[in-house]
Amino acid sequence: MDLTVILVNWNTHEMLRDCLATVFAGQGALTMEVIVVDNGSTDESLAMLAAHFPQVGVIANVTNRGFAAANNQALSWARGRHVLLLNTDTLVRGDVLCAAVHWLDAHPKAAVLGPRVLNRDGTVQDSVKGWPGFGYLMRQTLGLGRNRAPNLGLVAEAEVPAVSGCAMFVRRAALAEVGVLDEAFFFYGEETDWCRRFAVAGWGVHFAPVGEIVHFGGGAARRLDHRRDVMLTEGTVRLHRKHGGLAAGLACYGLLLGFNASRAVLWAGLALARRPGARDRAQHFANVVADYPRAWPQEGRA
Repeated sequence: MDLTVILVNWNTHEMLRDCLATVFAGQGALTMEVIVVDNGSTDESLAMLAAHFPQVGVIANVTNRGFAAANNQALSWARGRHVLLLNTDTLVRGDVLCAAVHWLDAHPKAAVLGPRVLNRDGTVQDSVKGWPGFGYLMRQTLGLGRNRAPNLGLVAEAEVPAVSGCAMFVRRAALAEVGVLDEAFFFYGEETDWCRRFAVAGWGVHFAPVGEIVHFGGGAARRLDHRRDVMLTEGTVRLHRKHGGLAAGLACYGLLLGFNASRAVLWAGLALARRPGARDRAQHFANVVADYPRAWPQEGRA
């Protein structure tokens, strides 16, 4: 089988329906299977799948196991030579599935391929990731680098540090050597960690504009309010602790605490100046700071 497409769903049945329609429309001549892992949805997701996509394999979890653990469940089922991890808030355009499979077949040392990802308005999304090192985090804290070109300025295929997990093609032979996603990462950082592990093992991680996938962004995460930022922070700190040790983890934790505290103060000041929306932003960052102890990675979680 050429390709296994894996989607992890949590209460996004309308987006999941639209995404799956484009996946099957873009199948072309590929032999393909699609697996949806539902993380305890309480909406109509499972009923929609049964009614409209009976050909899809479904793993129905009772609770939300997180992105990494849910993908790993499906990876244990996968029969494709290549695997696509795909967010439910995406749309597959044209022949990107076929083009990506052909590209991977032509580049046998590539473990990971990230295609061109577009925003809702057709602009290029920043789907190529650098390592979130201290220089990057410091620029973020100081509010610098907001206008940098997406994808590290790349427009042609290139080897890169990491690509977004919203649309990530993976060679199953490389996966068999390196292993599955680290389930200690619940919400963020798992794909960056995975890409780093592939690279350390001698495999290539690549961006190649072989086709396009639209990524709306947000999806299930929109329901998480300030908890999303707490979990993003936890994933980033976990990356630094795993790959740099305890000191690196503590430094990252402190730096990001400074970022969130400074934003709480900044927006509170703007709220006093009656800037529209500032009060809500101030409250958001204040909630992040209040919940910040949760951003330290817990031992033994998997």
